[in-house]
Amino acid sequence: MRHLFFVLFCLSSIMHGIAQEETSKEVDSLYKEDQLYAGITYNLLGKRGDNIDQSGFSLGFHLGFIKDMPINKNRNLAIGIGLGYSANSYNQDLFINQNDTGDFLYTILEDSETYSKNKFSTHLIEIPLEFRWRTSTPSEYNFWRIYAGIKLGYTLINTSKYEGDLGRIKFTSNNDFNRFQYGLTLSAGYNTWNVHVYYGLNPILKEDAEIDGQHLDFNAVKIGLMFYVL
Repeated sequence: MRHLFFVLFCLSSIMHGIAQEETSKEVDSLYKEDQLYAGITYNLLGKRGDNIDQSGFSLGFHLGFIKDMPINKNRNLAIGIGLGYSANSYNQDLFINQNDTGDFLYTILEDSETYSKNKFSTHLIEIPLEFRWRTSTPSEYNFWRIYAGIKLGYTLINTSKYEGDLGRIKFTSNNDFNRFQYGLTLSAGYNTWNVHVYYGLNPILKEDAEIDGQHLDFNAVKIGLMFYVL
């Protein structure tokens, strides 16, 4: 928890410093807003059913660039499209192993005392698309905003790690993970601090991933803070 507050403090300080520099610029009637973003989220597994439990603190880190394209004269309505990077971890009790033929097997770790770490991670390149409303003006740099949209992601790499009574087990590039991820996004707030929510519309794993014939169709849900500048 201390590490989370430290990261939030650093992000807030950096973004606040950049925002303060913006106030010294000349007034630009053709201004654009919030073209760089950085965020931190608490990651949840939605639709995971009664069998899978999450433990520990599952974090996500996000950053990128969004091209701001105002669509009205006051420039407080805009469309944004961009490119970003997202790193996510999920601590839970779904054990991922592999049999002799290379197929991945999924079981639930019943006893939390038998392992110290069990998680999977994903690293994605993302394309955010947003409809943006804000109360900004050419000379007002502190304003309210509500940005809603969709985010398309391509998983560059996935990793699962286990440390416990069975030793250390790690797998990379598990083909049961969906390469493409997409979901709805919402960011809302004032000035530096903005609440951010992402709700995945498709499962993290493909239909081949199952336990006792039941598909593991959990999706990603991310709740946290998003910071915008420039």
